[in-house]
This record gives sequence, structure tokens and C-alpha cells, in this order.
Amino acid sequence: MTRVAFKLQVRPELLDEYLARHSPVRPEMLAEIAAAGRRNYSLFLAEGGTLVGYYETDDDAAAQAYLAASPVAARWESEMSRFFIGLDGRPDQAATALAEVFHLEDQLADAGDSPASDIANRTDTEGSAS
Repeated sequence: MTRVAFKLQVRPELLDEYLARHSPVRPEMLAEIAAAGRRNYSLFLAEGGTLVGYYETDDDAAAQAYLAASPVAARWESEMSRFFIGLDGRPDQAATALAEVFHLEDQLADAGDSPASDIANRTDTEGSAS
């Protein structure tokens, strides 16, 4: 599984409209995202219009290709492109990728018999940690 994060900049004067377009997203676009193989997809909006997206997929290149060829996604991305600053191309294809620098589960797995994995194992058997 691949974890993907990306960043876009929403035009501040269009923030309210951008949010309205995502509440809810059109069902046919939701279906295309799922059909592309993206899951656990979230968008987070920071002050000033910085948008950070995250999703998981088994094959990001295949998911990108599926959406690039999708007429539904092409229509949605064409409509959405006006919301972003400094974007060259479709938002789903031209967003700035973010490098992953930390992932808890990977580091716990790599730690093996370390104290950190003991803590994780205790948490799993005793309930939630504080």
C-alpha cells in the first residue's frame, strides 16, 4: 500500500465556494475516486487556503491513469481548476506531492523488540494508551 499526500493553494476569495463544492462531492465523482483505487481519501484546509490531501492506494500510477482517462474526473477537475493558485494542469494531476518523513506503524515494525514495540504491544492487549 502507498500513502500519498499532496498540497494545493485555494484562492482565498473562493474558499466558501470551494467548501460548498465538497459538501457533498457529486456521487459520480466519488465513485470514480473509489474505482481508481484510492481509499481513505481526506482533504484538510489550513488557514489562508492551504489544502493538504491524503489517500492510500495499492498502485498510484494506475489510479492516476484511471482518473486521467475518466470523463467524469476530467469534467470535475476542469470545473475545480479555477479554485487554485499557481497550478499548471488539472488539480488531480498537478498538485505538489509531499514527501513522507514519518509513519508510526512502519517505525514500530522496524523497531522489532525495542521498547517502542513493547509499548505498542501492551497498548494492543491492554486497551488504549494515554
